[in-house]
Amino acid sequence: MGTRLGQPVYVIGVGMHPFNNDGLPSASMADVAGMTALADAGIEFREVGALYNGYLGGGVTSGVTIAKEFGLTGIPVTHVENASATGSCAFGEAVHAVGGGRVDVAMALGFDDMNRMRGLGGGKRRRVGAEDIMLPAAFFAMWATRRMHEVGTTERTFAEIAAKNWNHARSNPMAQRRADHEVTVDEVLASTMISYPHTSMMACAAGGGAAAAIVATREVAERVADGRPLVRVAASQQRSETYTDGHVFLGAVIGPAQMTRDTAGDAYEQAGLGPGDLDLVQVHDAFPVEELVYYELLGICGDGDGDRLVAEGATRLGGRIPFSTDGGLTARGHPGGPTGLAQIHETTLQLRHEAGARQVDGARTGLCHMAGAGSVCVVHILQREG
Repeated sequence: MGTRLGQPVYVIGVGMHPFNNDGLPSASMADVAGMTALADAGIEFREVGALYNGYLGGGVTSGVTIAKEFGLTGIPVTHVENASATGSCAFGEAVHAVGGGRVDVAMALGFDDMNRMRGLGGGKRRRVGAEDIMLPAAFFAMWATRRMHEVGTTERTFAEIAAKNWNHARSNPMAQRRADHEVTVDEVLASTMISYPHTSMMACAAGGGAAAAIVATREVAERVADGRPLVRVAASQQRSETYTDGHVFLGAVIGPAQMTRDTAGDAYEQAGLGPGDLDLVQVHDAFPVEELVYYELLGICGDGDGDRLVAEGATRLGGRIPFSTDGGLTARGHPGGPTGLAQIHETTLQLRHEAGARQVDGARTGLCHMAGAGSVCVVHILQREG
């Protein structure tokens, strides 16, 4: 299983508006992100053949209205929505539009403000499920306490992951949470308890923001490179939940763990590489238990060995395989629509070796993973050429 690209696809431009909690209009943030991506690519909007807008909280015409700010060029504009994976899915649609030969250049643009949303489901339901009653924090708390029981994970391990991500964000000007000091494990543990064992500093930052990425054919990428290395989309894979005998439906927020394992497997096969070839990884780390489990589900280590990676410092900057190099959902932030595109932004900068103080030495291959409520998983692998 898994999708394929008919021709190589390259990221030629990325842009962001800083994630924030300032209540700024989504349209103005989207405009900044999109124009920045166009400038980064060195092209004008008239060269874009298709636009995929990702947002959860905007009105039904928000995407088309915002597109008009870039120009009235007649291109197809499509709204993409898949919960937390919205931006990742919008990027995937742009990649496949170019890879399938539909257009030479496509843009993915994500924007949102979580503080203005009214809940995961939205609208009236015919029946009430657990996800209607329990906040996501409670689902992740149950996941964490189960791991503590089965593997022996401690609260301190969760705090170490969160502190790492807070400290990664300190050098990211796009991050919502930028501490003015090195965040310690004890500080994370001492913050307000949200849902045991997760404290407030372990919970993802919810606010507003925007991010964009532009992809193109090799011919276009070479034309606009201007001396920069090409960044190729080596894999673009998406899955939903797969039925198995004795299947247990775990709820819209968490979904089955196997979904991430399968999606990553599809991506590794498409890219022709394995987890040992990765230099950095971005994941859906709404709470630290997620990042910890994804170490294992992405094949970075064996089942139950994620705690050891944390203890060794393997997943921090300077370690063997840095995760959430821009601060992740924990500290960079999680506005919804743009979150997955922020991962593409960070990974592209890393592979170009333009990430400044948080640069991963010699980075050539990066993986971006996002999960979405309703049991959706998206994995992209980007590679530096030259």
